[in-house]
Amino acid sequence: MKVEIVNSFLEATVSVIKTMAFVDIAPGKPFVKKGSISTGDISGIVGMTGEGEGSISLSFSRECILHIVGSMFGEPIMDISEEVKDAVGELTNMISGDARRRLETAGILYQGAIPTVITGAGHEIRHVTKEPIISIPFDSTNGGFHLELCFK
Repeated sequence: MKVEIVNSFLEATVSVIKTMAFVDIAPGKPFVKKGSISTGDISGIVGMTGEGEGSISLSFSRECILHIVGSMFGEPIMDISEEVKDAVGELTNMISGDARRRLETAGILYQGAIPTVITGAGHEIRHVTKEPIISIPFDSTNGGFHLELCFK
């Protein structure tokens, strides 16, 4: 996987979460994920086509996403509701769009599909390709989440 792809999605994730939710997040060390079981309680996934094909996912712990969405809405959120699911889809879409814009400046073009949101502990995330999955953990003061990238 091209380093430009990883860096664009990493930078987009930090930027979108900071801009939309006013939440500071810190990326951890990327690793190759084994298996398809999610690391979080709710995930957004979006397929991509263009220079190749692939997908990204964001998998949030319950604590983390309730804090992020609560900050976005300006009020405490107590449970994973339809509004939270919609927010995860929108965050996934915004991060995908911001990263694609960043990649376009490097001459790498991708189009994104409509995000899908999956909930429940231990849910499965199926990426579009069978390539290795690069997982980047992010931490905040209220839990963490993982960004997964899987591109040909």
